[in-house]
Amino acid sequence: MGKMRRETMAIHFGYQTDPTTKSAVVPIYQTVAYEFDSAEHGAALFNLEAEGFRYTRINNPTTAVLERRVAALEGGVGALCVSSGQAALHFSVLNLTAQGDNLVSVPQLYGTSHTLFAHVLPKFGIEVRFAQSDQPAAIEKLIDGQTKLVFCESVGNPAGNICDVEALANVAHRHGVPLIVDNTVATPILLRPFEYGADVVIHSLTKFMGGHGTTMGGVVVDGGRFPWQDYGARFSMFTQPDPSYHNLVYIDRYGAAAYIERCRSVYQRTMGSVLPPLSSFLLLQGIETVSLRIDRHVENARKVAEFLRADARVDWVNYVGFPESPYHALAQKYLGGRACSLLTFGVRGGFAGGTRFYNALGLIKRLVNLGDARSLACHPASTTHRQMLPAELELAGVKPEMIRLSIGIEHVDDIIEDLDQALAAAVAVADPVALHACAQPACSGIEP
Repeated sequence: MGKMRRETMAIHFGYQTDPTTKSAVVPIYQTVAYEFDSAEHGAALFNLEAEGFRYTRINNPTTAVLERRVAALEGGVGALCVSSGQAALHFSVLNLTAQGDNLVSVPQLYGTSHTLFAHVLPKFGIEVRFAQSDQPAAIEKLIDGQTKLVFCESVGNPAGNICDVEALANVAHRHGVPLIVDNTVATPILLRPFEYGADVVIHSLTKFMGGHGTTMGGVVVDGGRFPWQDYGARFSMFTQPDPSYHNLVYIDRYGAAAYIERCRSVYQRTMGSVLPPLSSFLLLQGIETVSLRIDRHVENARKVAEFLRADARVDWVNYVGFPESPYHALAQKYLGGRACSLLTFGVRGGFAGGTRFYNALGLIKRLVNLGDARSLACHPASTTHRQMLPAELELAGVKPEMIRLSIGIEHVDDIIEDLDQALAAAVAVADPVALHACAQPACSGIEP
């Protein structure tokens, strides 16, 4: 089909009309296993000498299209789809680490990612070192000879910070380790981390890529550029025979795709975090419209942020689209000046004010997902980050009054009207003066 732009890739890449049925849409291959032509054919498949399908726990024709499509959108050499974003994170790290190793991470993380790093991986002898900030210097000073990777979220959830991907990649590469980037919030429509030196990208496909709040899924994407062979001792899993798989040497068999194919052969095959074929089909439907939805998400979020900033019932707004944001310059560099639709703000009245606001929402859904076509709200201190200690919350950028908004694609006036009435409910008890001051159309931001 020739070179495609991302909007076209999202609809067409990785699939050609089925030659047997002439189906224009990717079929759902709802099957567990695939018949071999012969014993020799089966042996060739299991020896990874022939292309094809063996068992849906390892690969599936519907899921294979999804993997090719996401890899193309990100600009990678291959991808592995799994059952959730958390599984993608887990596999991406396990593929590089073993007992006695460590990884270095920025502190601004999704709550469950923090739990995996802080409480689960250490039980398996993998140390996770949290930097004091997302600054490259803070990351670099924690790297040593046992470090196997650097990790960040391109846009932090819920902090909304933007990591300097290029600078972090330079730091990691200077010490001979790869950079893994969670690109869930930005999506490849706004940012492709491989273009700035990242080595592995992961997504929760559940969020913006799927986009409709119906289907869970995750993906690991291999950039194919890290020189594993140059650091043979540190990354011997790619350069030395694997006794669990016929002494296969991944770098010899797969070259630039060694990382992702080991991830599939070792972790997907044996740990079984499988994305069902129906889920792959539904996620493909969502990806077809991701570029259109991102445009509307971004436009609506800007108007909502402007409304909140002008409202006296709001103490602060964290939105990288504002010039005063410390991440505004990075938004220009990495997001093309378009701020993501994830933003946070603080309602007057602290924790109590935040919960009153949250409880008063009507149109906007109270839940912990993001990236849905619907507008969603989360109170992280009560939910996703509830298990974290105060010092950990501070490093993660989570305040007691913080409300995280994932702005949807509804009519923006309807979104703002719901925010307005919830703010009125939040401050009515604590600050009736502020409520009266913000009852005017000019303050609310809604056209009279």
